[in-house]
Amino acid sequence: MKYFKIALIIINILYFRIDALAKDNTKHLDEVVVTARRPMKEIGVEKTEFDSLALKENIALSMADILTYNSSVYVKNYGRATLSTVAFRGTSPSHTQVTWNGIRINSPMLGMTDFSSIPAYFVDQAALFHGTSSVNETGGGLGGLVKLETIPDAPPGLNLQYVQGIGSFSTFDEFLRLSFKNKHWVSSTRVLYSSSPNDYTYINHDKKINIYDEEHNIIGQYYPKEKNRSGAFKDFQLLQEIYYQSGKYDRLGLNIWLINSNRELPMLTTDYGDEREFENRQRENTIRSVVSWMHSQSSWNLSLKAGYIFTWLAYDYKREITEGFWADMTRARSHVNTIFGNVEGNYYIHNKWQFTASVTAHQQFVRSEDKNIILQQGDKAMVGYDKARLELSASLSAKWQPLYNLGLGIVLREDVFGDKKAPVIPAFFTDWLVTETYCRNLPLKLTLKGAVSKNYRFPSLNDLYFLPGGNPDLKSEQGFTYDAGFNLNFFLTKRFTVNLSANWFDSRIKDWIIWLPTTKGFFSPRNVKTVHAYGVETNIQSGIDLGKDLFLDLNGSFSWTPSINEGEKMSPADQSVGKQLPYVPEFSASLVGRLSWKTWSLTYKWNYYSERFTMSSNDFTITGHLPQYFMNNISIEKNFFFKPMDLQLKLAVNNLFNEDYLSVLSRPMPGINFEFFIGLTPKFLNGNISKRNIYENMDL
Repeated sequence: MKYFKIALIIINILYFRIDALAKDNTKHLDEVVVTARRPMKEIGVEKTEFDSLALKENIALSMADILTYNSSVYVKNYGRATLSTVAFRGTSPSHTQVTWNGIRINSPMLGMTDFSSIPAYFVDQAALFHGTSSVNETGGGLGGLVKLETIPDAPPGLNLQYVQGIGSFSTFDEFLRLSFKNKHWVSSTRVLYSSSPNDYTYINHDKKINIYDEEHNIIGQYYPKEKNRSGAFKDFQLLQEIYYQSGKYDRLGLNIWLINSNRELPMLTTDYGDEREFENRQRENTIRSVVSWMHSQSSWNLSLKAGYIFTWLAYDYKREITEGFWADMTRARSHVNTIFGNVEGNYYIHNKWQFTASVTAHQQFVRSEDKNIILQQGDKAMVGYDKARLELSASLSAKWQPLYNLGLGIVLREDVFGDKKAPVIPAFFTDWLVTETYCRNLPLKLTLKGAVSKNYRFPSLNDLYFLPGGNPDLKSEQGFTYDAGFNLNFFLTKRFTVNLSANWFDSRIKDWIIWLPTTKGFFSPRNVKTVHAYGVETNIQSGIDLGKDLFLDLNGSFSWTPSINEGEKMSPADQSVGKQLPYVPEFSASLVGRLSWKTWSLTYKWNYYSERFTMSSNDFTITGHLPQYFMNNISIEKNFFFKPMDLQLKLAVNNLFNEDYLSVLSRPMPGINFEFFIGLTPKFLNGNISKRNIYENMDL
C-alpha cells in the first residue's frame, strides 16, 4: 500500500502541474470502411490475432498475461515470474508449439514453453493457430501454435522510449527502447529489467491455528495470514534487431534475444519450514538469434533463415543441516544447443493459386544432469543424459480460389525426429463466403470454414532419456482433428461494428504420454491414454463510437473444452477413464473493454476459469479439485504531448476485488496489488537527426 499511496501523490502532482501546459494534439479522422480479400494462405484457417494495444498495455505483462485475458486458452501459472504453461483445446502444454521469428522455442527436454519468460513488450505480432490450422506453419501442434514475431517497425530518425514501473511488494520494472530508421536501415534495441522480493500476503487455507483457553482447551480455529516465501526474482532481457532494406525486393535481418534470469521457487502453503533454512532457486542464461533474408516479387517470394539457441539452465535445492553448513539436495544442470535453418517459397498464379514449399531443420544437442544423483551402469557412472537429435519438417501446400467466394487448400507435411519418421500429415481446408451484402445500407459479411487433419507429436528428450525413468520405446502421439465454424462481420449502426466467430472442434489423440509411478520408486512415461478433446470456441469483437470523442472497444472469448480420458483402465482401481483430464477447465472465458476519451483511456479485463481437478479420478476433495474463480483487473492512462517529449502516466490495479484463489494446488496467489508506470518519449532526438537524414537520403 505504501507504493500505491506514493503513486497517487505523483499522479496528482503531475496532473495539476502539467495538464494546463500540455497540448491536446489528438486528431480525429472521419470513419473509413476498409474491405479486402483475405490472404490465400489463410483459407480455412482458424486464427486469433492480438492487437498492438493488448501487447503494449504495460511493461510488466508477459505473454502468459496476454493469453489469459485475450483468448480462451487456459493458462496455468504459479504467480508472476514463475512457470506459466497453456492447455490449448484441452491438451497438455507440450502439445502447443511456440515459434519466434520462425524458430521453435519449445524446450527440447520438456517439450513445452514457459510463457512467463516472454515479455509482451518484446513481441510486435502474436497469433494463435487453433488445432488443424497449425499444420500450415509447423508439425506437432496437437493443440495449436503460438506464433510470435518482431518486425522492422520504427519511426524515422532516432527515437527513445523509457518506461519506469513501481508496484506493490517492492516490484520494479524498467523498459528502454532505442531505435533508428532511415531509407535503408532499421535498428531497434529493447532492454527490460524486473525485480521483486514478491513477498505478498495471503490467507493460508491449508493451515489452521488453534485458539486455546486458559486450561489449554481448543475453543476456536482460524486460517493464518502468511507471506509468500522464497519468491524473489530478478530478470534481465535484451532484444537487438537490425534490418537492411536493399531496393524494393530484398530485406536482410538479424534478431538477437538475451535472457538472464534468477528466480526463487516459492514455498508451498503446506510447508512449515523456515525459508532461511533452505534455498530453492532456478537460474537461466539464454541467447536466441535468427538471421533472415527475404526476396519479394509480385508473383513469388523466397525467404531463408538460420538461427542458433543456447540455454544454460540450473536448479539448486539446498538445506541448512546445521548453522553455516548447507547440504546440496539437488544440483541440476542443463546445456541446450539448437541450430536452426529454414527455407520457404511462395508462388502465385493469377490470384487463383498459391503454392508453398517449406523445409525446416532443428539440430538439438542436449546435456542434462543432476550432479547429486549418480547411477551406476556397469562400470560407468551416469548422472543424466547427453543426446543429439535432428528434427526435420517439410511441407507442400496448394491453395486454390476457383471462385471469389470459395477457397480450397491442402497441406502435406512430413516430420522426422532422429531415426523416426512420421507418416505424411495431410490437412484439408476450405472456406465459403456465404454473403457479402448490405443490410439496412450497412455492410454484412458471413464466411463458413472447415478443416481436417492428422497430426503427430514425437516424445521429448526427457520422455525418452531422463534418468531415472526415461522410456526410449515410447510411441509418437497422434490424432485426427476436425474443425468447422463461421465468421460474421456486420454493423449494428454506422458507429457500432461487430465481428463474431464460433468454431467447433473434435480431436482424438492416441498413445497419449503420461508419467506414472513404478515399483522402483520413480516415475516413468508410458503410452496409456486415448483422449477425446472436443468443444466450442467463440470470440466477439466490437467497436462503438459513442460520440464526443468517446470510443469503446470490446473483445470477449468463451470456450467449452471437455477433454476426456477414453483409454483402458491400468488397474481395477483406476478411476480415470471417462473423466476430465487434470488441470484442464471445462469452461473458460475472458473479456477486455477499453474506453477512450481524447488523451484518457480506461481498460477493464475480466477472466474466468471453471473448476479444475488435480487428480485423474476427479475427486471432490480438498486436494482433489480447485474451485472456479473470476479475475478482474483495471487500469487508467493519461497521455500528455509536449514539444520536447510525450509523457504517459498509467495506474494498473490487479485482482481488483481481492479474490482469494489458486491456479495450482498449494501455490498461493497475490490479492489486490498496484503498479504505477511513467513513460517518456523524447522528441528532440528525432528532430535533431531528421534534418540530417533529409540530406543523407537525397539522390545527389
